[in-house]
Amino acid sequence: MRLFIQMVSIEEKTELESDETELESDEEIPFSISQATSFHIGPHTALSTSWFLKKMRTAPLRSVYIVLIKAKINMLLPFGPMAILLHYLTGKHGWVFFFSLLGITPLAERLGFATEQLAFYTGATVGGLLNATFGNATEMIISIYALKHGMIRVVQQSLLGSILSNMLLVLGCAFFAGGIKNHTKVQEFNKAAALVNSGLLLMAVMGLTSPAVLHFTRTEVHFGKSELALSRFSGCVMLVAYASYLFFQLKSQPNLYSPIDEEREKIEEDSVEEDAPELTQREAICWLAILTLWVSMLSGYLVDAIEGASDSLNMPVAFISVILLPIVGNAAEHASAIMFAIKNKLDITIGVAIGSSTQIAMFVIPFCVVVGWFMGQRMDLNFQLFETATLFIAVLVVAFMLQEGTSNYFKGLMLILCYLIVAASFFVHVDPSKDDDDDDG
Repeated sequence: MRLFIQMVSIEEKTELESDETELESDEEIPFSISQATSFHIGPHTALSTSWFLKKMRTAPLRSVYIVLIKAKINMLLPFGPMAILLHYLTGKHGWVFFFSLLGITPLAERLGFATEQLAFYTGATVGGLLNATFGNATEMIISIYALKHGMIRVVQQSLLGSILSNMLLVLGCAFFAGGIKNHTKVQEFNKAAALVNSGLLLMAVMGLTSPAVLHFTRTEVHFGKSELALSRFSGCVMLVAYASYLFFQLKSQPNLYSPIDEEREKIEEDSVEEDAPELTQREAICWLAILTLWVSMLSGYLVDAIEGASDSLNMPVAFISVILLPIVGNAAEHASAIMFAIKNKLDITIGVAIGSSTQIAMFVIPFCVVVGWFMGQRMDLNFQLFETATLFIAVLVVAFMLQEGTSNYFKGLMLILCYLIVAASFFVHVDPSKDDDDDDG
């Protein structure tokens, strides 16, 4: 009998030691039968409370480490506060602009990271949509600040630059990196979904072309008014078209946007091998809110320093707006698209790069037109002939690249070289309506 009781005590000791390991508690575990009985009544609650308190203390610190310290790009975070100090202590707009750019770059990338973490809990399609949405949060915030200050041309050119950057630079780098990494096989993606996005981009070009042609041919019924009215009407139509596209993508025809068979199997295999998400759903949502507020604060100082930086750096405002601002704002898309292309997940790459361009063209630009309408700003869809023609040619080039449903490093190289031509063009481009816009503001 005594041997039996000792065996029971040993078994309960083993079980309690395993509980101790799971709870990560330093409290002493009782080994006698009577003490074990009292353990289930009182000390168990104390142990559980201690474990939860410990998790509450360590989880926020772990979350801060993962988001703000772990990534190497976070070394640029101190430049944000430095830009704010320079803004108030000196009048050197060039340095304020440069430091603000450096400070926003890691924030944009961390926005993309938090969105990817949230995508673990929402699914692939909704996750891709969230990635594009929060990836464009930086551009939207900068645009609203600039619109509030009457800098309509900065808004137009920065949004145009975001579309060009995503279509040519981001997609080009992704195709190039993916082609080099997977040079032994042909990379494929869902051609039908890519062509739908190409059609939406062409529709956006149509919406931007009509006001520009109407203005420069001087065929308006009421000069200066018909162009603005057409822009607002077209903007509302584009918003309806984008809402219909979301319904079509998420509800009506979701199978059209599912990965091709081989890639679906690859994603399923990788999903088993890949690590679990580093953030919980609640942490991801909280960090999205914090980072968005942080970006919005820095964006104000960035916009205030644009014109001063243009003068001090002897650099055209068009080049700053179309090239520099979008490169920073698209840091999240750039990193995500390249990563997925290297892993041979091209459908997600297309969704991030082309989906982001489509969202800016069909949602963000019309949204800014409507917001400017309520603000009393004359924000229209007349992006000038040079900018509109550049966008039209870029959309055609990308549409031809996507029509086969395959990618390789040479296609990526061509897209990157096309972007270099666009960048050089805007470096020598003088905005003809800058003075007029300033007079109107």
